Amino acid sequence: MRSAAYRAAELGERRDVHRALAGATDPQVDPDRRAWHAANAALGPDDVVAAELEASAGRAQRRGGMAAAATFLERAAVLTGDPHLRGARAIAAAQAKREVAEPDSAYALLAMTDSAPLDVAQKARVVRMRAQMDFARSRAATAGALPVGEAAVGLLTAARGLVGLDDELARETYLEALAAAMYAGRLGPPTLLAEVATGGAEAARSVGDPARSVDLLLAGMCARIIDGPGAGSAELAAALDMWNADAEHNRARRHFWPFPVIQESAAHELWDDTVLERIATDTVRRARDAGALAALPPALGYRAGVHFYRGEFGVAADVLEESAALSAAMGQEPVRYHSLNVAAWRGVPEEALGLIESAATRGAARGEGRLIGLASFCGAVLYNGLGRYAEALAAARHCCEYEDLGFHSWCLYELIEAAVHVGDRTTAAATFPRFVERATASDTNWGRGAVAAAQALLADDADADATFLDAIERLDQAGIALLLSRVRLSYGEWLRRANRRTDARNQLGVAHELFTAMGAQAFSERTRRELVAVGAKVRSQPLGAGDALTAQEAQIAGLAADGLTNAEIGAQLFISTHTVEWHLRKVFVKLGIRSRRQLRAAAR
Repeated sequence: MRSAAYRAAELGERRDVHRALAGATDPQVDPDRRAWHAANAALGPDDVVAAELEASAGRAQRRGGMAAAATFLERAAVLTGDPHLRGARAIAAAQAKREVAEPDSAYALLAMTDSAPLDVAQKARVVRMRAQMDFARSRAATAGALPVGEAAVGLLTAARGLVGLDDELARETYLEALAAAMYAGRLGPPTLLAEVATGGAEAARSVGDPARSVDLLLAGMCARIIDGPGAGSAELAAALDMWNADAEHNRARRHFWPFPVIQESAAHELWDDTVLERIATDTVRRARDAGALAALPPALGYRAGVHFYRGEFGVAADVLEESAALSAAMGQEPVRYHSLNVAAWRGVPEEALGLIESAATRGAARGEGRLIGLASFCGAVLYNGLGRYAEALAAARHCCEYEDLGFHSWCLYELIEAAVHVGDRTTAAATFPRFVERATASDTNWGRGAVAAAQALLADDADADATFLDAIERLDQAGIALLLSRVRLSYGEWLRRANRRTDARNQLGVAHELFTAMGAQAFSERTRRELVAVGAKVRSQPLGAGDALTAQEAQIAGLAADGLTNAEIGAQLFISTHTVEWHLRKVFVKLGIRSRRQLRAAAR
């Protein structure tokens, strides 16, 4: 009733109400509420009220998150009469609005700075924010947006412009430019990544004793790009440890790392599963606690990746569903990287191939080369699972033509396995040293186990047995269920060829159980065929009534029950109509129904 009466009132009546409430609110007890009412009662610019709102923004963020602070800062900028202060407050408000995924408001606030007398440092900050938002538009495939590579060049220009004016912000911007250049990948300007790394390394060297994790991360990633595999590992490890220490001791940091691709790729380059999980968990928590809505979908994608590496496909799918829902609510395209991984490992061609092809098409359209590389990597995983090794080799070769930090070394493993299966041992042997120098950079069980697994594929019969067992032991200690299952399968295949049928059944049986529990259907079926070849009686796993729906099946079933057509469901979830039909067929079998009418009844 109060809300309806308020909204029905004339503007002047509303101002009278706010003026009365401001007068009745004790400035000592509740200064923020009083400032807000005074702001809504103002007839025009009021520097006193604007200053009160600015002072309230920090307290508002602690109580209501970043969105509350952004609202206070925006109103403070609008009410500021002094042109110098108005420019500074518009910049602060625009930054806050960008971080809470309100780009239209951020652009409007930046437009206010065009007529403000900004100093050189403020102008450089405005250039940075425009570059940040141009990059976000590029990745969201907004109409008229720049290609990702051009947007990355904008961030590099912004970073260079901040050097000598605000060196801390310059280093943060170099890190943003580095992430953007990584996304541009093979479709960006050929020298872009090297240019960013060179400038970033020079900026990082200006810090004698880095006290911020962001500075160590910049130094480590730039060293890795400039000097090659293994370089910068000490700085990367120190950066990730510092980030985790800040989280454990609740030390707040002003800066949110803008793109989890940097942290995730750093952990992948170190092959450190423990650091990967701790950072993924903390990144999501920090984004939630601060109300940093724009940072949450990629952070959730990062967290889904950790579940995925451990073979927890269902949990990963649920987290990705939350990420997609948040992206849709903000009018952005959902984060698709880990969705491709899950689809490839589930190994259902009707589902995975459409996603992989669509991802490659979207990547080409917006100039996001990293997405093209990932699509090829996921194709290699899918085809290795299906036993289509020639196609796996072609996909892996395409992926490995460019070094996408974070997953390039994993694709080298796919290339080695595919090459061994098609009898191209020359290619496999030539690839192995490249894989070793990347996977052993930090001497972890994950990396050493992966190297042992690849070595076992290439080894003579006299050495293969012990090498396989070493790989299994190391990967079991690391808890990397995906690769561990693959190694047990490869070991079982080798044991069968060595005519050690009992040992082969043991390894293959464990692998089959693991793949089946994960839902890795292609690898499970490949393992089943091997078990049959050694005399084991294993039936394939057809769908049946009573089987649980996956997260995506449940989502599609709900939309279909609400009356949406297959085309409408596909448009909403960014999948093809064919994929929707394929999922619905499985839903009908699992629910024991034959029509959409029965589906609506089941939903009720």
